[in-house]
Amino acid sequence: MGTGGGEVEISLEEVRDKNLMQLKRLNLGVFPVAFPDKYYVYALASGEFTKLAYYRDICVGAIASRQDKKEDGSIRVYIMSVGVLPPYRGLGIAAKLLNHVLDLCLKQHIPEIFLHVEAHNEGAIKLYKKSGFEITESFTSNSTNGDPTDIFTLTKFIAPSQAKK
Repeated sequence: MGTGGGEVEISLEEVRDKNLMQLKRLNLGVFPVAFPDKYYVYALASGEFTKLAYYRDICVGAIASRQDKKEDGSIRVYIMSVGVLPPYRGLGIAAKLLNHVLDLCLKQHIPEIFLHVEAHNEGAIKLYKKSGFEITESFTSNSTNGDPTDIFTLTKFIAPSQAKK
C-alpha cells in the first residue's frame, strides 16, 4: 500500500466509552502484550491526548498518552503507546498521531514528552528521533516471556519559543 505521492486521508477521533473496544482490538493486533485495565482507564481519562486514527472509516492506528506530574509539580506527557496495524504502516499514520500530541503539548505549554520503547524496535526509534526525541535513559526490564530486554526512554523537550509558531 504505497502513498503514490499523495497524502493519505486520515481522521482522528477521541477515545470514548463507545469506541474503547476499537482501541482494545487494535492493540491486540499491533502489540505482543495485553495491556492492563489501568491503561484503558488512563486512555479514557486523557481526552485529546488519546486518539484513534481512521483510514476510510477503518480504525487502523492509535496513540494513547497521559499527563504525568513530576516530583517538582511540573506536568509532562507520557506516551503509553503508538500503534498502527501492519498493512497500514509506512503511510504516515504514526507520525500524524505523534504530531497531534506534540501540537497539544505546544498549545498547553507542556515542556516535556517522553515514552519507552524496546531497544530493538528500530522503526519506532527512527520515527521518534525524526520527531525530535532523544534517548535519555536505557535500562533492562523483563519482557512478557520473562526474558530480559533493553528499553530506551526517549524524551523531547519543547522550548517555549517553539510554541509561537
